[in-house]
Amino acid sequence: MDLFEHQGKQFFKGYGLPVSAGEVAFSVDEAVAAAQRLGTPVMVKAQVHTGGRGKAGGVKFAGAIDDVRAHAANILGLDINGHVVARLWIEKASDISEEYYASFTLDRSAKQHLGMLSAEGGVEIETVAAENPGAISKVLVDPAEGLTEEAARAWVTGANLNPTATDQAVDVMLKLYTAYVEGDADLVEINPLILTPEGRVHVLDAKVTLDANAVFRHPDFEQYDATQPRDEREQAAHAKGLQYVGLAGSVGVIANGAGLAMSTVDVVNQVGGKPANFLDIGGGANAQVMADALEVINNDPDVRVIFINIFGGITRGEEVAKGIIGALDTVDIEAPIVLRLDGTNAAQGRELLAPHLNEQLVMEPTMLDAARRAVAMAAAAVTGA
Repeated sequence: MDLFEHQGKQFFKGYGLPVSAGEVAFSVDEAVAAAQRLGTPVMVKAQVHTGGRGKAGGVKFAGAIDDVRAHAANILGLDINGHVVARLWIEKASDISEEYYASFTLDRSAKQHLGMLSAEGGVEIETVAAENPGAISKVLVDPAEGLTEEAARAWVTGANLNPTATDQAVDVMLKLYTAYVEGDADLVEINPLILTPEGRVHVLDAKVTLDANAVFRHPDFEQYDATQPRDEREQAAHAKGLQYVGLAGSVGVIANGAGLAMSTVDVVNQVGGKPANFLDIGGGANAQVMADALEVINNDPDVRVIFINIFGGITRGEEVAKGIIGALDTVDIEAPIVLRLDGTNAAQGRELLAPHLNEQLVMEPTMLDAARRAVAMAAAAVTGA
């Protein structure tokens, strides 16, 4: 789950990180009222799940209330990389002496957490890495041991920050690591982390991605989940507990397991088709789960054929077949279905499905055969052949 900046700062604040006072606003009047409570000068900042806000005119300094009103009116409704601004963060402005960059994420190859810190903040870290890689100080943290103060101090010293910032930066890095680990985040990033003219180290921006699979440990994640950008298809799937990502093709995809779903999307592309979605129904392909999946895909007007790709593992093939048959009895499917069923007890499952096969429900022996059949049927539906 990607958080808005103001949510990221709320998240950071819970771990003791120094963030600026601010308020969320959904209208010009709310922005003005927030600025009056905070006191000018303030920053008027677009809240969208994408980068490049400043370049797009989505971040403005407001020295007076009239400036707040003008900037809020211009930014609300602004399209930034396909994301329309519907909320603003009105934040007390900070004086900046120096800008730094700090982040934690997972280094999968090293199987350790990776911290990055640079004295060159305020720009994209990819640019720093390409133009001056030596400006990035890195630390690998064994998850079993955690980040010690000694390691954090060596890391901060290696980043060549202003010496007056060292002690505070060490404290911020330790708290940022705690937020990253205890908060079940995939990424925590501060850009910029600033040093003020008074010598304070302060968080001026927040980019946070949380692990959606950890929601059961964090009831407060519900507030973040509610603001995730989803189209109508994704919202409907989410309401049914399905793992769904909408795409732009005509072949609807249903598979059990994220790896198989990704492979199915790939093989549809490989044989010349375009998948309409990624949909993982998980291991329990019972009648209700299958019915929910078919209903979601059936409501996508661009879908011309549905490709169900099931490999029975823990869930046995005959149970999968019963689920599909039950789903077909409860959902009025418009698009034809191409089915591939393999794995545990697949023969029994195919035997159960055989009496139900017709022009609307066809079965193929392999994933590649099924993908080719689905793509051909989708093309025929588009051309009217």
